[in-house]
Amino acid sequence: MGSFINDEQRAKLRHIACRLALLCEDNSSSEETVRRQILMTMKTGKGWVDIGKAVLADGFLEIAIKSIENLYTRLMKRSNGEADIHVHKADVEKNLFKVLSYQAESAVAQGDFQKAVICVQRCKDMLMRLPKETCYLSLLCYNFGVETYEQKRYEQSSFWLSQSYEIGKMDKRYSTGQEMQAKVLRLLATVYLEWDCKVYQDKALQAISLANKENLHPAGFFLKIQILLKSGAADEDLSTAIAEIMHHEVSLDFCLNTAKMLLEHNRELVGFDFLKSVAGRFESSPDLGKVILLHIEFLLQRMREPLAKQKIEDIITGHYTGKQLSAETLNQLHIILWDRAAKNYEAKNYPEALQWYNYSLSFYSSGQIDQNLAKLKRNMASCYLHLKQLEKNEQHAAAIKALEYLSQNSQDCQQVFIALKCLIRLVLSKVIAELEDKRMKDLDTLLTYLTLAHQKLAEPFTEGSLTLELRTQVTHWFRKVAWNLAVQFENCPGTMRDFFILSFKFSQFCHPDKAVLIAQKTCLLMAAAIGLEMGRQNIALAEQIELLTQALQHIQACRDIWKALKPTGDFSKDPTDTLLLLYEFEARAKLNDPALESLLESVWDLPQVESKTLETIASLAMEPPAHYPSVCKKALKNALTIYKKQEAVDGVRISKCLHSLIHLSLPSGVIDADACVLEEAWGYFEDALSTVSSTDNYPEVETLWLMTRAWNTGIFQYSSGKYKEAEQWCGLGMRFLHHLGSLKSSYESNMVSLYSEVLDKLDRVKGFLPNEE
Repeated sequence: MGSFINDEQRAKLRHIACRLALLCEDNSSSEETVRRQILMTMKTGKGWVDIGKAVLADGFLEIAIKSIENLYTRLMKRSNGEADIHVHKADVEKNLFKVLSYQAESAVAQGDFQKAVICVQRCKDMLMRLPKETCYLSLLCYNFGVETYEQKRYEQSSFWLSQSYEIGKMDKRYSTGQEMQAKVLRLLATVYLEWDCKVYQDKALQAISLANKENLHPAGFFLKIQILLKSGAADEDLSTAIAEIMHHEVSLDFCLNTAKMLLEHNRELVGFDFLKSVAGRFESSPDLGKVILLHIEFLLQRMREPLAKQKIEDIITGHYTGKQLSAETLNQLHIILWDRAAKNYEAKNYPEALQWYNYSLSFYSSGQIDQNLAKLKRNMASCYLHLKQLEKNEQHAAAIKALEYLSQNSQDCQQVFIALKCLIRLVLSKVIAELEDKRMKDLDTLLTYLTLAHQKLAEPFTEGSLTLELRTQVTHWFRKVAWNLAVQFENCPGTMRDFFILSFKFSQFCHPDKAVLIAQKTCLLMAAAIGLEMGRQNIALAEQIELLTQALQHIQACRDIWKALKPTGDFSKDPTDTLLLLYEFEARAKLNDPALESLLESVWDLPQVESKTLETIASLAMEPPAHYPSVCKKALKNALTIYKKQEAVDGVRISKCLHSLIHLSLPSGVIDADACVLEEAWGYFEDALSTVSSTDNYPEVETLWLMTRAWNTGIFQYSSGKYKEAEQWCGLGMRFLHHLGSLKSSYESNMVSLYSEVLDKLDRVKGFLPNEE
């Protein structure tokens, strides 16, 4: 059952048991009872100390001290001589030593430094009689030193560590050993280093020197260099310390870390000399490249590029003469070279960037297919493009070939998408530099790459192929690229539409949040609009039908997305509903779709349809190949009704509606119009006359047009012998004449003369005047 009791529960049980035992005992208790009391209070106190509740330990440890004193008094009373006294004293001191050490632990835990010092000093005084406790007390002081060091109580830590070392020297038979003594001294040196190196430099150096004498260890050498650096020692002192290191067996990693530390503290002379020594010492090591690599890194950091380049060129020479770097080291070198090239590229120093890329290229063999090689050639191609050295841009084609191979044949999904990203960036850099008339082929290539990316994303998702997070990031990247390409190349409508559709398709793999839904809606709206615009061009009927049918599909898909999007926010000012209505009307009208009637019914039933929307419907209803004059008239009449209800009469808008209605009723050149048609047209003219009479903003040119159409209709009637109708229409024309401004004088005399003839003829027909013949 004990295995199920944790340390805290055990401490509580001991606490209760000890309290109960103490309640049952008094001063007359037997010696055995006192010994048991000492043991119980010691263990209870130690238990509380061990679980971090030192305050609860103090009372029990005080009782233990008193009980030990009580026992000692009893033992002295029954001693029979000097020998007995020594035996009893030794017996008591063992327990007293333990209790005092526990009290020291409790005091340190509670931050009572003085009490801890007193307890340890009493323990130290007993070591002559208890030499076997030397190791324990030394380790106890070391632990105190570690604890106070971690709390940054450097003064206390230095005291405890010094005590640990001194106690460890007291009796070598029971010492902690040289390794532990050296460890204590290294920590003591570290305490002085972090406390105030300039003030305690000598103490730190003394401590580390003693540590190295006790036990040589790389950490001791390293710490000595640290102390010298932090205290601002001269280069000569550092060189002496470095020379000492080189007389001992140390690892390559230790040497590299030491060199880094020297160079990071700007001790270039010592640091670079040390690297040369290390390179010589490890010349036959397979890890020699690490030394050279570090040397190159720090040369570049110190802006000593010529020396760095010389070392890189030496590595390249060695690469082809049997002194290759390890794969890991070579990969790190490539990273350094690419980073240097990228910085020069960003600074637009393209020749320098090319030189660094060429260094990297030197390590690849001819014909090698590699993802990084493809990226490298892409980057070099970008440099050549910026330098306008297209004749040298064979790297461009090589990069594309390598990347295409990877994207089509690799089983690693992540590698495929990286390759496709590189391909797209590579072709984009070329497209941007090209003239407009040469771009189409490359735009088609970009479409191909994006389509392949979509196909790869559409493949069944497996856990090992690509993480969901990475898959989402990749999808968004391709979606945004397709969108940006669509926006950028608006002068190529077909390609622009294809990019919008691809962007929509990519977004279908994304979580449908509000932003994605808005993007989907916009893509489909744009695709539909572009398709309709392409359908208005002079193209073959079959092609037009296909474009219009596709546009209808995009409109329907967009409407479904729009329904899902509306509840997510306030879209009161969004024109999507109107655009979808107009796009669908145009497509169905031009396809002569039977569903047009039901669509129109929904339009006429709309409570707040805008007049501009109705005018657009009217225009689309008559745009070839659509021909719906009745729909056009109805839309115009509804628009006219809206304009008439407005507080401020808009003569311009009304004139356009009436112009279109009259033109539909009386097409230009029509002479024979039946009575119904003339009656309908007459109503529109009356509307127009009423508006002209009541507003000052009716365009004069429209008034002139109305006058002319009414007059010409009357003349047509006159020539057909319909004198009564002729008089009505000519009279209508005369009424419009009165509303002309500056143009009135140009027409008035002729019209008055002709109108008199019409009236005269009408009177003769009616018999009001005798015939002169």
